[in-house]
Amino acid sequence: MNENTFQSAQAEGEQTGGLQINVTSNIGLIPIQNAVISISYTGEPETTLETLRTDISGQAEEIQLSAPPISYSLTPESPMPYSEYNVTVEAPGYEPVMVSGVEVLPDVTAVQNIRMIPTETSNETEEVLLIPDHTLYGEYPPKIPEDEIKPMDETGEIVLSRVVIPEYVVVHDGVPSDRSAPNYYVRYKDYIKNVASSEIYATWPESAIYANILAILSFTLNRVYTEW
Repeated sequence: MNENTFQSAQAEGEQTGGLQINVTSNIGLIPIQNAVISISYTGEPETTLETLRTDISGQAEEIQLSAPPISYSLTPESPMPYSEYNVTVEAPGYEPVMVSGVEVLPDVTAVQNIRMIPTETSNETEEVLLIPDHTLYGEYPPKIPEDEIKPMDETGEIVLSRVVIPEYVVVHDGVPSDRSAPNYYVRYKDYIKNVASSEIYATWPESAIYANILAILSFTLNRVYTEW
């Protein structure tokens, strides 16, 4: 949270939101016990606000952190509706991990999953992950226009005979015509979850969240069904 947003939030009655951190190994998703977690404001990374330890399940105790008024996330063109925190995790036998920009909204709980790399499999000293601004708050280029009727001039392209719920989806990190852009295989459930958390505020009315997730599901399955 920048200084102006923080002062504005204080003036309107600052609230709190929850943060739950889960820590596992990136090999086998084994829970990491006794990992030390340090939390600070993204804008003040040197000042530690909370220090936590994970339990036998790799979970830290849920804590309450400062967040702006809930009205910010319910009104268009409001100041930043969430607070941003840095989460640093250290554990014996693993490379440290720092996640910058963890978003905490008021009256709801943010869940941050962290996977740590064993030291014997890594040459890095610290893994740093940067969470960009939420798409509803940050400035991003507009969606690239596309034709309603897709070209079907390449061999191997078909329309499936039925709608299929995939286990994985292929995410092309670029425009369709850019064949040099990498492809990532992402679990379907994780993809839907990640898109939803990037495009929806958890403080919205439940009906609005359902409607948006249904739109995300429909759009994704259309891509799978048409194989475009």
